[in-house]
Amino acid sequence: MPELPEVETVRRGLERRVVGRHVGAVEVGRERTVRRTSPEAVVHGLTDTTILAANRRGKYLLLPLDSGDELMIHLRMSGQVLVAPTGNDRPPHTHVVLHLDGDADRPAEELWFVDPRTFGEVVVFDPDNVAVEIPDLAALGPDPIAEGLALPQLRAILRSHRRQLKPLLLDQHVIAGIGNIYADEILHEARLRPDRISDELSTMSERRLHDAIHRVLSEAIASGGSTLGDAQYVDLFGEGGSYQDEHHVYGREGERCRTCGVGWIRRTVSVQRSTFYCPRCQR
Repeated sequence: MPELPEVETVRRGLERRVVGRHVGAVEVGRERTVRRTSPEAVVHGLTDTTILAANRRGKYLLLPLDSGDELMIHLRMSGQVLVAPTGNDRPPHTHVVLHLDGDADRPAEELWFVDPRTFGEVVVFDPDNVAVEIPDLAALGPDPIAEGLALPQLRAILRSHRRQLKPLLLDQHVIAGIGNIYADEILHEARLRPDRISDELSTMSERRLHDAIHRVLSEAIASGGSTLGDAQYVDLFGEGGSYQDEHHVYGREGERCRTCGVGWIRRTVSVQRSTFYCPRCQR
């Protein structure tokens, strides 16, 4: 599933390419993709609007419209947002299409939402009523990149919960945007085992975790995110990220640790997710 760095990469592409564009028409081809409302609601809510900005909270893309509503896109497992010239062949599983009008500076284009597994969502909603229309968005914890996560905030989170670190980092109600890949990489960077209990960390360990969250996420964004072997994540223009080449533990079971050069990466299962760590670095 695309995580914060991948979704932020897509957001930056949208900011460059679609902000200020007028949506002349909309097509919806798969009702499951717009299941939170209806095809008619999405078509009506987007047609003849202008996209004013490209924002993100956690793994949610949020595009304010000049109508006062917002467009929410959640990629979930296999969703992609792509832009292409009008008339290009659409990929299989293209479920929503926004027709972006051309002008003197750029030709007409289409914005595609592609999703083979159809877990993703496209919704037009009233931001003043988000708690009712998209309650999972309203319930998100702080976003370390979009909003910032200060050290005192993180300390309060850690000390107010008694949970293993890996499940805590994955809880979107606690901290928004971190998924399986980056939880493992962050904990390795912070030299903390995934099963350490959150309210038992020393102040130095809390500081290392705080630094690791921001460093790993920022470096992954700079690399365009991680594109794994399934190649399901690509940016707005169909290009993959390169941060997978920098992974120290994720997906490297049985390999020598790149950090210490001594330990061997182990794999366990935590909250039904594969968890990778170095038993020598992460004590």
